Amino acid sequence: MSYLPITLDEALHVRAATDAVPYAGGTDLMIDANPDASYLFLHKIPEMRGIIDDGQYICIGASTTFAETADSPLCPAILREAILQIAAPAIRNLGTIGGNIGNGSPKADSALIFFVTDSKLRLISVRGERIIPIKEFYLGRNKLALEPDELIVEVLIPKQDFNRYYYRKVGAREALAISRISFAGLISEKDGKIANFAVAFGAISDVIVRRDDIDAMLIGKTVAEAKALKADYLDAYDKVITPIRGRVSATYRKDVCMNLLQDFLEFIL
Repeated sequence: MSYLPITLDEALHVRAATDAVPYAGGTDLMIDANPDASYLFLHKIPEMRGIIDDGQYICIGASTTFAETADSPLCPAILREAILQIAAPAIRNLGTIGGNIGNGSPKADSALIFFVTDSKLRLISVRGERIIPIKEFYLGRNKLALEPDELIVEVLIPKQDFNRYYYRKVGAREALAISRISFAGLISEKDGKIANFAVAFGAISDVIVRRDDIDAMLIGKTVAEAKALKADYLDAYDKVITPIRGRVSATYRKDVCMNLLQDFLEFIL
């Protein structure tokens, strides 16, 4: 059975009363559709579409497609670059931001950017809403802090300076590749000191790796002071990056991660 709500309230009541699987673009259902399952189609709900600036966040509706997001002048450049490396135009025209997050995959290209930008998710049910950091939403591979009656309604990207960034996606080929390793890094300065410094690694563990405790080593430092700490910073990440083996070895993944981190530091410091 399929449900086709046209308002968020209607969708939430279906979500609370049934076990229907929510979807919008349906690009993954093309592969994994279950003929015996019920589905909740969210694409026509206006509260879950579009991008706005609310003064504090860039708010992206969960049913907004990759293509719509990348085309928006509000889309941060680092997110746009990641989106344009997702699959092919046909998939980007259908696939949605919320769907990419809701899969719970550490390989999700847009989720990596939401991790490095310390974005939050707005989750809503008939019981109310809650806003949580995306890094608290991922509990493990395909495990999410999403209650059975909740929907991912919006992604909230903090309004910060994300203009100085570094993004790399390593796949088996140059196009239409699923990430074997992905990396994103950000830096911003204010009054001669580093105001924000963040890196994230995707596709190497059960969840995207984002260690703000390590990145804090460089925040509040001048660039010269950060350069002096570079060896200690690299060593800290070398100790915590323990990739799982996939189609390539864990050793290869570790080497690539550290090389990407080194390249990022050389690029921005």
